[in-house]
Amino acid sequence: MAEPSAKSLERSRQKETAEQERAELRKKLLTLKEDIGKTEKARGHAADSLAASEAAISNANRSLRELAAEQERTKKRLEKLSVSQEALETAVAQQRNRLEKMLRGQYVSGQDDRVKLLLSGDNPNRIARELRYLGYVSAEQSKAIDILQQNLAAIEANKLDAEEARNALEDIADEQREQKALLEKEKNKRKALLSQLSTQLSSQRKQAGNLSRDEERLSSLVEKLATLIAQQRKAEEEEAKRRARAKAEQKEKLAAKGRAADKSAERPETSPPKAASKTVTEPEPPPASDGSGFASMKGKLRLPVKGELAASFGARRADGPNWKGLFIKASEGAEVRAVAAGEIIFADWMRGFGNLLVVDHGGQYMTIYGNNQSLLKRPGDKLKAGDVIATVGNSGGNEQSGLYFEMRYQGRAIDPSSWMNR
Repeated sequence: MAEPSAKSLERSRQKETAEQERAELRKKLLTLKEDIGKTEKARGHAADSLAASEAAISNANRSLRELAAEQERTKKRLEKLSVSQEALETAVAQQRNRLEKMLRGQYVSGQDDRVKLLLSGDNPNRIARELRYLGYVSAEQSKAIDILQQNLAAIEANKLDAEEARNALEDIADEQREQKALLEKEKNKRKALLSQLSTQLSSQRKQAGNLSRDEERLSSLVEKLATLIAQQRKAEEEEAKRRARAKAEQKEKLAAKGRAADKSAERPETSPPKAASKTVTEPEPPPASDGSGFASMKGKLRLPVKGELAASFGARRADGPNWKGLFIKASEGAEVRAVAAGEIIFADWMRGFGNLLVVDHGGQYMTIYGNNQSLLKRPGDKLKAGDVIATVGNSGGNEQSGLYFEMRYQGRAIDPSSWMNR
């Protein structure tokens, strides 16, 4: 069995590091989700049977997308290495040709030019000039040989990098095959479950009590996420203050040291009395975002997915509660985009909403994206407006393929329509 390549090991290390960095946040979110589950009144919901398969489908699709991006980057790197290899080989050929001409010329003129000049008895000034010229020629030869050796070494290094890139592409292809097989397996499993549960799902979807509990669950999640965000920001502010304080103290120590050195260098009779050192006050921390950046985008945002608006904010749901967001019918697999810059603070399966994403935009503004087929981002990921974050589906036992989209301010649902430029 072949030993794993250095590139393969490096890829594994990078993945492990990324997972370790996310572990703490994932642990907090898991605790938060469990807390919400403990307060759940309704048990045995048919959609819960789909949770494992829908989460697995989401993870497999995300992995495939990440692998495709990594594959594209590696291919571009390999192309650059190929271009670099051609340039190096051309340069080496030219340098070899030049060096051959220099050595041939030296051979034709004789190897003992310096000795002949010294024993010729010619004009000393001419001898000095000729010797200096021969020194220049030798230096040029030495320089040409050094450059040639450097380029030959660069060619070998380039070959190794190219080999590692090719090995990485093979590893990626193997992972893609594994993820595709897992995806097909989970899709078939979900299809079989849907067939078995269709009648029960249809009945439970129409129950007003279930819809109300779904809303309560989402509101509880938003509330707990807001608390988590506030705690994180407070910790960040405390850390910023601590660093500012340490920096100020270090600066004061250096200043005091400088004053002491100046005082010792002055003569006693001319040294004026020193004023008491001024206490360095703690710098003010940067002001926290008040969300004005997001608030200023009202009426300018784009809908997260192209499709047919099937339900609007405030509309009645048969005998259930009013819609707190929009439901946009769209084809399965369509790309869902972030409406504005922000950070993913939740990415997991939740009853009633399937594969759910929550994005924090600062200033107590959040956007919520539910019923996705796949979640393409993880908690902690930073986003720009328009970034693809998910793909459309009907997870959570939804009848139609589409996106459920909500906006929240200070935990309360607000009408997304007034924020959109349609």
